[in-house]
Amino acid sequence: MPVQCSSCACSRAVLKRPKTGHSLCKGCFFWAFEEETHRTITSARLFDRGETVAIGASGGKDSTVLAYVLKVLNERYDYGLNLLLLSVDEGITGYRDHSLEAVKRNQQQYDLPLKIVSYEELYGWTMDAIVKQVGVKNNCTFCGVFRRQALDRGAVMLNVDKICTGHNADDVAETVLMNVLRGDVARLNRCTAVSTAGGGSDGVVPRCKPLKYAYEKEIVLYAYFKKLHYFSTECVYSPNAYRGHARAFLKDLEAVRPSAIADVIHSGENLSLKEGVKMPVQGTCSRCGYISSQALCKSCVLLEGLNRGLPKLGIGKHHRLHGRILARQPLTPVEEEKMKTLEF
Repeated sequence: MPVQCSSCACSRAVLKRPKTGHSLCKGCFFWAFEEETHRTITSARLFDRGETVAIGASGGKDSTVLAYVLKVLNERYDYGLNLLLLSVDEGITGYRDHSLEAVKRNQQQYDLPLKIVSYEELYGWTMDAIVKQVGVKNNCTFCGVFRRQALDRGAVMLNVDKICTGHNADDVAETVLMNVLRGDVARLNRCTAVSTAGGGSDGVVPRCKPLKYAYEKEIVLYAYFKKLHYFSTECVYSPNAYRGHARAFLKDLEAVRPSAIADVIHSGENLSLKEGVKMPVQGTCSRCGYISSQALCKSCVLLEGLNRGLPKLGIGKHHRLHGRILARQPLTPVEEEKMKTLEF
C-alpha cells in the first residue's frame, strides 16, 4: 500500500529519511534538506553579506550538492554572496582528470566561476609521482596535507573571504572517532567546529561546513532525485586509508542505531579538556609562512623528504630534525637510511 508523505499528507512518499525516519515526497524532502542547511548557516552565522565564498569543488556528491544548495539558498534568502568554485588537481591519472570534468560541467550548469590549482604547479610533484616514491601505504598523508594547503593558496589567489567545504555529518563523526583512536587531543578539540578562524597574515582563509549535520545517505538521495551530475569513483590510492576503518565502524553503528552519527558529533562537540592539558601553540612555518605549531609546517617537511629522496622524513614525529633541515645540514648515514624506504 502506498505511503503518504508525513509532512504534506498530499503526495506519495518516495523515500524514508535515514536521519529522521520520516517518509517524505520529493518536494518535502528537498525543502527539509535545504532548510536544515539554511538553519546551519544562519545559526552559526557562517557568512556576511557581500562576501566572496569559494566552494571547494572535487566533482563528488558532497561538493556538487553543496554548490547547488548554496546557489539555491543564496537566491532564496538573498545572502548577497559572490560564489565561485575552487578545485585542486592532485595529479591522479584516471581519477582526478575525470572528476574535474564533472566540476567543469557543474560550472556551466550553475554558472559559477572556476579556478583549478594543481599540486604540480604548487609543489612540483603530482600524486602519481609521489606514490611511485612513497608507495600506497602512506600516500594519503601527503595528499591530505598538500590538498589543505592548496585550497588555502588557491583562495588567497582569488582573494576570497571564506572557503566552503562539503564535509558532511558522516565525515565529521569519522574524524571524531579517528582522533579518539589516535589520542589526538588538539585535533579532537576542534574537529567538530562548523567554522574555523583565519584571515590573518598566515595565509589561512576561514573555512566552514554548511553540510555538517547532513547525513551522507541524504546527500546521495538529494543528488539522485535532483538529477545532479557528479563523479562517484573512489580514489585509486585510498583503499588503505586509515579513515576507511573508522568509516566501516561508523556504518556498522548506524545500521544498529541510525542516530549514531549525530550522537558521535554531539559527543565531540561537548568534550572539554581538563585544566593543565598542554596544547600546541599555533605559529607560522619558518620556510613558507604557513600556519604551523612547529618550526616547519608539515607540507614543507613532506616536500623536503620527497626532494631529498627520503620519503619517511615527513611520516611520524621528526621535530628534532627541523633545525637541521632549515639550516640545510645533511643527515647522518644512519638517519638517511631510516628515512629512505617505505613499505609498499
